[in-house]
Amino acid sequence: MADPQVQVGGSGPADYDDVEMQGGDEGAEVIEVGETVGDNGAGGSAEDDKPAQRVTFIDYLKSPMIELLIGSGADQTLLMAHKALLTKSPFFLQKLEPSDTKRIELSDDDLDAMSCFLEYLYTGEYFPHKLPSGNLEVDPSQPKLDESGAQLLKHAKVYTLAEKLEMPALKSLSHSKIHLINSTAPAELNYARYVYSHTTRDDHTIRKPVASFWGQRSHVLRHQTEGTFRQMCMDFPEFAFDVLSFVLDAEEKRAQRKGGGGPDEDVGRSARKRARGQ
Repeated sequence: MADPQVQVGGSGPADYDDVEMQGGDEGAEVIEVGETVGDNGAGGSAEDDKPAQRVTFIDYLKSPMIELLIGSGADQTLLMAHKALLTKSPFFLQKLEPSDTKRIELSDDDLDAMSCFLEYLYTGEYFPHKLPSGNLEVDPSQPKLDESGAQLLKHAKVYTLAEKLEMPALKSLSHSKIHLINSTAPAELNYARYVYSHTTRDDHTIRKPVASFWGQRSHVLRHQTEGTFRQMCMDFPEFAFDVLSFVLDAEEKRAQRKGGGGPDEDVGRSARKRARGQ
């Protein structure tokens, strides 16, 4: 897509507790969180001064394994992940704490999207990675031009899964990758169909760029979609309304830049300049 890119700062293991804080005036008294101060203002015992134990990556790997049953029917697949990492997601935390659950069934979730989520949990990224240049690394299994929408849909499905699992950083990362895919008009329309069928009306983060993309190019791209653009508008009136709103807002701003009046300028003096049918 040619929309503005959403930059995601940083990379690395997702939300681990290994955080260092520095700074402050030299010589100033520092009270550690959790330290008890007596009535005389003195600190606690020597045992209270011991630093808190840092949670390391191996601590996550020592946690119990949880079975994730993804999909249904013949396509159902069993995946395994460490509990301490899964509970980084509030969705899984609710399901796993404090119960003794060892298996979670996710019959409606996409296997590839779930695989990307698990890769992100363990590494802080998922393939294809974003390069320092701002581009995506080359996926040798995919063509350079996405003609079907498969590459767009890969990241869109990660986005909707991240929304479900309440993982905002993963959601932002997947959304940023969408705008790095080179695609055709049919691919973009397949992507738009997925967005409007799997996101809520108030999800402006992903819907607004879609409407903007088609609002700027629909007069050209609709001829490349073999009638499917019209069908998309009929199937998803919210898509049609968002695209139309973008076009009208852009036209209004253009008129204002040229010195025209506001939207109410012509109210009350509208007249048909030609007969119907001409």
